[in-house]
Order: sequence, then C-alpha cells, then structure tokens
Amino acid sequence: MTKPSTGYIILMKEGIFINTQYKKGVLELLILLMIEKKDMYGYELVEAISKIVDVNEGTIYPILKRLTNESLFETYTKESTEGPIRKYYHLTAAGKVTKDVQLKEWKKFSESVGEFIRKSETNE
Repeated sequence: MTKPSTGYIILMKEGIFINTQYKKGVLELLILLMIEKKDMYGYELVEAISKIVDVNEGTIYPILKRLTNESLFETYTKESTEGPIRKYYHLTAAGKVTKDVQLKEWKKFSESVGEFIRKSETNE
C-alpha cells in the first residue's frame, strides 16, 4: 500500500488512508471516550488510539496537557513494575459533560455528512 501525498494518515483498522484534518477533529473525542472507560497513562493511550488511527506521542501528549489544564482530567501517579512511575489520567465530571457534548455533536455531524454522501452518490 503506497501512502498518498502529504496530509494523509493511515486508518489502522481498515488499512485505508484518511486526511489528517479528519483525524485532528476526532482525536480529543477518542481520548475522552477511552479515559472514560478506564484511567490510562499516556503511552497506554497512544498505543490504544494507534489501533484506530496512526498517531504518535507528540500528537497525544499536548492534547492530554490541554485537557488537564481545562480540568477535564485529574492526574495521579502510580508505581509500575515495568519501569518508572506512571501518570494516569482520570475523567472529571466536567470531562464527562464535555465528552457527552462532543459525542452528540460528532454523531449529528457524521450522520449529516453520511446522508449528504448517500444522496450525492444516488444523484438525489
């Protein structure tokens, strides 16, 4: 599989390429959804998101820092048997509200775009 010109990343699950702007629009929501399920440390989160879209630590850590500064996450440290102390992220009440709002917006957006695409493909 040959990667298209710059501005595209690979969507890991399907093995297809998508525009990086699409990825930027959904990363924050993916992070909020994953941390809502369970507290995670940074690298663990990078690995989990990388199974969905191709990302690296340099993309995820600034988002984590910003969301923590916005009080959407609380952090705590925990000893690790496999290396240094790890910083875990926990979703706050404000984070849950933000996740709910973003999820609702994403569903409405993706349904609208999907409907438009379906109509354009059938020339309606």
